[in-house]
Amino acid sequence: MLPTLRQLQYLKLLAEHHSFSRAAEAAHVTQPTLSAGVQELEKILGCPVVDRGHAGVILTAAGEEAVTRAEAILAQAEDLVQAARGAGQPLAGRFRLGVIPTIAPFLLPKALPALRRRFPKLRLFLREDLTSRMIGALKSGALDAALIALPYDMNGLEWADVAEDELFAAFPANHPLTVETRVSPALLDDQDLILLEDGHCLREHALAACGLSSSRPRDEFAFAATSLPTLVQMVGSGLGVSFLPAMAVEAGLADAAAVTVRPLAADHPSRQIVVAWRAGSSRAAEGKLLAEVLRGEGG
Repeated sequence: MLPTLRQLQYLKLLAEHHSFSRAAEAAHVTQPTLSAGVQELEKILGCPVVDRGHAGVILTAAGEEAVTRAEAILAQAEDLVQAARGAGQPLAGRFRLGVIPTIAPFLLPKALPALRRRFPKLRLFLREDLTSRMIGALKSGALDAALIALPYDMNGLEWADVAEDELFAAFPANHPLTVETRVSPALLDDQDLILLEDGHCLREHALAACGLSSSRPRDEFAFAATSLPTLVQMVGSGLGVSFLPAMAVEAGLADAAAVTVRPLAADHPSRQIVVAWRAGSSRAAEGKLLAEVLRGEGG
């Protein structure tokens, strides 16, 4: 006898909500129904998946392993349904797209109208989040695709290129380095650097562009910003220098403060924008179509 998808869903919800009552509410069933489903799953597996001797829900080692496998099975089952519903109609119906915060406000305003024109039946659900969490959501099936920036560890994912996004040095308008037409990273060694907080991949891309290590002590950086608009205001206030992606500069972000930008005199000071999806996903063709539209080839 094999577990049912419903039983696996109950287990997945337990792992997410850490409570039988909240998991039952998310599954739209009564708590006794969910509890009975989990008990039946344990009989089929031949081992407990939940440690009932603790307050709240704590998964056993077998339960943790079962959740990992259940997420993959449920994602494949949903792929099957979506593929059947969208047969012959790419990008029709629901499509869950993740976007990192350093891309969303600059690329989407131009891309969304083109998507609506070409795929009028598309119901696009957008989620803005950090790269690490979105990759987890891709692998678990919570997202169909994600618009992210490389380099990044893409194990278990496939992707299609969208654009190369150059990184620029950003200075207060009266900074001495504004006389340079191109700025060597070596000239930034003794400058107060303002970067985005840990977790933003643009932080790592900016450090790599200057040949700096992401493991440098935190006190070597002047400040950390929570978003690109905040970072621009900090630079414009004279708190330090930083880096801005070309798409943000082209969108006029640097015009919001007294900030001057200059190209970097470095090898490939850029990040690669891609649409990524889970390897083997039935949404792969749609991910490629989405990348095509975002490149401006299908609008």
